[in-house]
Amino acid sequence: MKPNIKYTKEILLVGKKISMSYSNNLTTALWKSFMPHRKEISNSLNTNLFSVEVYNSPNFFENFDPSMNFEKWAAVEVSNFSNIPMEMDSLIIPAGQYAVFNYKGKGSEASETYSKILQDWFPASQFRLDDRPHFAVMGEKYQHEETSSEEELWFPIKAK
Repeated sequence: MKPNIKYTKEILLVGKKISMSYSNNLTTALWKSFMPHRKEISNSLNTNLFSVEVYNSPNFFENFDPSMNFEKWAAVEVSNFSNIPMEMDSLIIPAGQYAVFNYKGKGSEASETYSKILQDWFPASQFRLDDRPHFAVMGEKYQHEETSSEEELWFPIKAK
């Protein structure tokens, strides 16, 4: 499991958000709420979908509690924040360095990959998690629950 280390410019997103925890996972409901309205976003840059987690603490995973809430987003990248549809919000992902892992498989089975990244790759790497949003980019090869589906998992990093 080897990531690409990438630097990204600031990313502007528009979408829907919800407060949830891993033990009360509302991801499916969030996406069902967002997808019928995504075409209302008139200034999207491409067809990529962003699944974003904004954690309340930089140490969220150190003493992991599955009942701890975080903010989950279903969004698309936009050129600016003009014309945000009703019932949607804006989010800025700050510029910074990320460890980007390619994931292939069913979306519902990605949690094992996330665990390996957080529990195995990070401790052995020269990086630690940074306090910025985590996100997945679901592009042309994303097929939701197909075993051939592909997406990118972006983890914010900084040197240890």
